[in-house]
Amino acid sequence: MTSEEVLEIYKKTGALLTGHFLLSSGLHSEQYLQSALVLQQPEAATKLCAALADRFLDIKIDAVIAPALGGILVAHETARALGVRGIFAERQSGELMLRRGFSLRAGERVLVVEDVITTGKSTKETMEVVKKAGGLVVAAGALVDRSGGKADFGVPARFLVMLSVPTYAADACPLCKAGSAPVKPGSRGLA
Repeated sequence: MTSEEVLEIYKKTGALLTGHFLLSSGLHSEQYLQSALVLQQPEAATKLCAALADRFLDIKIDAVIAPALGGILVAHETARALGVRGIFAERQSGELMLRRGFSLRAGERVLVVEDVITTGKSTKETMEVVKKAGGLVVAAGALVDRSGGKADFGVPARFLVMLSVPTYAADACPLCKAGSAPVKPGSRGLA
């Protein structure tokens, strides 16, 4: 699956948004990828995550994990394509952790996935969860890397699409300076 085909799916489902957005990282951006609008379509979710799984066929993987909420379906469908189990980490009192009886065996080889990577913070937090649980992070991936390749995970990282979308600190945002107020379409921190 090519980058163009992936972006076409995002466009068709109304998931490629333009405007003024407050990202989970706290940064502002003129573009937002609302993966939930893509992943609500089972056929699209299966197709995209199978393509992501194909990027890791050369690496032995025992399990796939993602941070909740946005990555749950990506982990599940990628795990299905790889024939392994898929789990997720979620926040409790602000800390990302394994809950709901999820665990990892010592040395279990884990792929960490996300829907969209901007700074890589959630992926890195999830990698720490894996390490604390005794697992071994062998790779990281996402449907979309909007960092332009700047996020470094110290393991092989592969994506369906790599974009370089400008982001701004709130105090340096040209959209704010023009009088626009950002909206927060993502999942972290929403009421």
